[in-house]
Amino acid sequence: MRVGSAEFDLLCLAARPHPDLAKIHDRLRGGIDVDIVLELAAQHGVRPNLLQALSRLSWIHVPPLMREALVAFQHGHLLRALAVSNELIRLSADFSESGIDFAAFKGPVLAMQLYGDVALREYSDIDIIVPPAQADRAEGVLSAQGYRNTQGDAAFRRAFLRHQRQYAFVRDDVDAAVDLHWDFSAERLPFPLHAADIWSALQPVAIGGVDIPSLDGEELVLLLAGHGTKEAWRSLGWVCDFAMLVERLPDLDWPSIHARARRNGSACSILLAAAMAQQLLEQPVAPFVLAALDRQPAVLALARELAGRLRRAFPADIERANLEDLMLCDRLGDRILASTKIAMTPTPSDYYALPLPAALWPTYRLTRPARLAAGAVRRVLRR
Repeated sequence: MRVGSAEFDLLCLAARPHPDLAKIHDRLRGGIDVDIVLELAAQHGVRPNLLQALSRLSWIHVPPLMREALVAFQHGHLLRALAVSNELIRLSADFSESGIDFAAFKGPVLAMQLYGDVALREYSDIDIIVPPAQADRAEGVLSAQGYRNTQGDAAFRRAFLRHQRQYAFVRDDVDAAVDLHWDFSAERLPFPLHAADIWSALQPVAIGGVDIPSLDGEELVLLLAGHGTKEAWRSLGWVCDFAMLVERLPDLDWPSIHARARRNGSACSILLAAAMAQQLLEQPVAPFVLAALDRQPAVLALARELAGRLRRAFPADIERANLEDLMLCDRLGDRILASTKIAMTPTPSDYYALPLPAALWPTYRLTRPARLAAGAVRRVLRR
């Protein structure tokens, strides 16, 4: 299947904070490819948004197969959302009883914050952040509850994955991985929000009558902008989340938000997030942000490029380019430093390309640059 402009535009009209029902009605009357709309909505994680908008139209002009597919999704998603929310509540109690400081973000808590219901947003994982000094204890709590890490043993993870500052844990009877974070980005990258700054600003989010500590206000704006930029805004769902948060908090102090991100070397992520929301969802841009974008035309050009990419391809078909997460960097020096760290930091791919005994793992810092250079040469020769 190929992405159609009418189908993608329909999603954008439905997923904005205030869906444009009149234009959605016109798009439906003009005819759309049901399979493309459903696949796009699934890959972008906006099926709840689409379903809500179409139900407000009383399903007029909606093809029966499309309605049937969305209603079936709704039933399954509701059950899964409740199960994942219950698991988050249980884990929150475990961390609290163990005296571990923690906050949940994205997932069910973000669904409640932005949409008022755990089932009105799609998510795949449970994301929990803890202070770095408590990460090992938090892993112990997860292990005691039957979770296991599939990324290798502790020594392997310390050697090849510790720089990511998050590990993933799974349990066979839970339909969601737990991503345990101790920061919001890899060691090599700046991020608009420092993890150390969140602990005095946490706000409770009520899920099933239980208060779950999470981020809100400026901290949540910084987090969503940074996460989307780190992932090169490959999902319309992330743009929707940012736009909905801005809509929900009309009195945000944008100079303060921008200044905080700039101090952390990633002010461009704030401007890019606002530009993406404006480009795709026509979300109004605050005057301060608009003036800052006028001074940085490169950010606007990047937003147009990324938005155009979403219009042309399914998210699954968008390849992650090398060093794409350098979009987080404001300064050339940070980009150079991050690139150097990336080139020197061993990853599991280095081990799998040349398995060595643990005693020799430090030598990957020497072999990795040569392997990357050889790969770059091969890509050039294939062109």
